[in-house]
Amino acid sequence: MAAPRTLAAARRAAAAAPRGWRAAGGGAGGGSGPGRSRLYEHVREGLSARPQLEVSALSERELERRRGPLRGGDLREIVQTWSRLGEVRATIARLEAEKGRVAQGVRALMAAHDKETAEALPVYAALRARGRQVRLQLQALLAEEAALDERFYLKALQLPNRTHPEAPVGDESQARVLEVVGEKPVFDFKPKGHLELGEGLDIIRQRRLSHISGHRSYYLCGAGALLQHALVRFAMDKLLPKGFLPMTVPDLLRGAVFEGCGMQPNATPSPVYNIDPSRFEDLCLAGTSEVGIAGYFMDHAVRLEDLPIRVVCSSTCYRTETDTGREPWGLYRVHQFTKVEMFGVTAAESGDESEALLAEFLGLQKEIFSELGLHYRVLDMPTQELGLPAYRKFDIEAWMPGRGKYGEISSTSNCTDYQSRRLNIMYTDGAGQLRHAHTVNGTACAVSRMLIALLECNQLPDGRVRVPPALQPFVGQAVLTRPTAPLLRYIGPNQPRGGREVP
Repeated sequence: MAAPRTLAAARRAAAAAPRGWRAAGGGAGGGSGPGRSRLYEHVREGLSARPQLEVSALSERELERRRGPLRGGDLREIVQTWSRLGEVRATIARLEAEKGRVAQGVRALMAAHDKETAEALPVYAALRARGRQVRLQLQALLAEEAALDERFYLKALQLPNRTHPEAPVGDESQARVLEVVGEKPVFDFKPKGHLELGEGLDIIRQRRLSHISGHRSYYLCGAGALLQHALVRFAMDKLLPKGFLPMTVPDLLRGAVFEGCGMQPNATPSPVYNIDPSRFEDLCLAGTSEVGIAGYFMDHAVRLEDLPIRVVCSSTCYRTETDTGREPWGLYRVHQFTKVEMFGVTAAESGDESEALLAEFLGLQKEIFSELGLHYRVLDMPTQELGLPAYRKFDIEAWMPGRGKYGEISSTSNCTDYQSRRLNIMYTDGAGQLRHAHTVNGTACAVSRMLIALLECNQLPDGRVRVPPALQPFVGQAVLTRPTAPLLRYIGPNQPRGGREVP
């Protein structure tokens, strides 16, 4: 039940909606706020092809199991709207054809008779009357078509992907442990947290920054900065020989691309930073390079023989992390971090291609984390943790001794054709026909959380930290040691003596 991509409908919609149009219906684009879908606006303005949504592929049972803005009754309403829209479009097509026949009949009469004679004929009057009637009917039906089209997309764009039949049902507590790799590090002393270790080594600064960069910000300096670069380089060096295409992407992207990826730039609260709309109509800061890479393929087709295409990108990621009650200190939940992301575009000839690519990405993640000596577990994530776009998702959690628990360091998701149907990402099949591609994404290295696991798992009793052998060539040190003296001494107002004393 795919929405048609007819030029006539697209032109009518674009003509009916001036730039800056806002929908009057409910929110869309994955819960992007009441009365607005940036992706639908993008399409209405003629900037992209219309999404081809397969709403009949989703069941009410699946919808109820996902965590999203819609429930089973909404799906019934969407299907009913689509059905009526199809009826209206069929009637419009029939009336457009009849209008053409009426016009042809009038022209034939005018060609066979002079004007005065033709206009006196009863058949001429009947044709003119029918022509007026058809035009009035078309006017009403075109208005109904536009209203139904808006109602359909504003709801249907909030639907999630289908769900893999083996995905656990429920919330995060129902995640299924598929594999545990390595062993927990054993200490004969009480292990410290990464922030205490980082401050002792003078490589992480997170205190006294509220007046500089706000809550959840941090500095990495010295070996901390070197560790970040080392992790990025290590991940890139691991992936490039495996056929990944390196890419850099914009940090600022239109909200339509976010919605096409299944993200929520205008949800309340939203994990996405929106740029001042009074100056920039529609720009957001990306929380993952997945958005930018998907945007690279938007409205483009690739050849079957070039698939799968594997892309790797290192970028700065921006997330609002509005839940300030959790993880108030440290690098686990921060507003900005560096991440190396894997993204794949693959065919859908057999239907198994994206599942194979998902397994490949998961294998690469395990290879990276194992070579860094981490103890971790692989989780098959349950239905309520899949977001809107994922058909299936695997998370990897590493043991973090300072926190005394596992913490997520990566995820990889098979989004099947969910993103490609919204962003018009196509490939040419063996018969030369355009088909929707499948997309897969996965974290190769989220630096901030990797630093937590590496610092806490490799600490020594005196506060020093061993550098994993795989990173030593990049860092230039085997062990991180305390500096002989701290680089800085605080002289600001937030101290017992009330600020700097000037002799």
